[in-house]
Amino acid sequence: MTKIPSLAFVNSDTDEAQTAGNRLRARYGDVSPEKADIVVALGGDGLMLSTLHRLMGTGKPIYGMNRGSVGFLMNEYSEDGLIERLEAAEKSIVHPLLMHVTDEAGHVSEARAINEVSVFRQSYQAAKLKISIDGRPRLDELVADGILVATPAGSTAYNLSANGPILPLNAPMLALTPISPFRPRRWRGAILPDNATIMLEALETDKRPVNAVADHVEFRSVKSIRVSIDHSVDLVMLHDPGHSLDERILREQFGG
Repeated sequence: MTKIPSLAFVNSDTDEAQTAGNRLRARYGDVSPEKADIVVALGGDGLMLSTLHRLMGTGKPIYGMNRGSVGFLMNEYSEDGLIERLEAAEKSIVHPLLMHVTDEAGHVSEARAINEVSVFRQSYQAAKLKISIDGRPRLDELVADGILVATPAGSTAYNLSANGPILPLNAPMLALTPISPFRPRRWRGAILPDNATIMLEALETDKRPVNAVADHVEFRSVKSIRVSIDHSVDLVMLHDPGHSLDERILREQFGG
């Protein structure tokens, strides 16, 4: 007899998500996320990302059901047949970005991002950035509103809005995409191997301060940002057959 997995239900704060969470807990039981075999997230993509961050390093699979406004990472909501859906679900495994930032005072901080690391101008003046890849300078000066480094999982999010490329989920690549670039005029970014180390150095920070953001964690007045993939951390999402993250990314490229 197949063991029924222990489930934890987490939900966003909307009335719709809270109602769904209460109904599913009453029907399927509920344990803490730390003790569960599978975590079921009820909300939108924001809740999925926050749940992945909360459980980062545990390898615990997360099955999302859409009870929010944006649900690219989520499955369709249904109260029926949940155990059967979980047993048939396909795994999508992604790795987070690891960001190290050094601020004006020389303090070093780190954070991880599932979608992207972004660097933004902090004032009315455009940022000036120097870009190096694996210790080798590649662009001495980018003048832009900012730049971002996106994972394949995040390539359909902010990266796509900034006209960056969509990357297949299993592609060993990162997207380096400028945000409203001014100089060089024709530079539209780069696709990099996912073992690359990206160094972004802020220039003229006395009058062109910049901040750095890893998903939702922000650091202000930074001097340098180092970004690489953390292959030691597996983030596991579950999707219904035919609706895997690979399939969703492919559909996105054809307007689906």
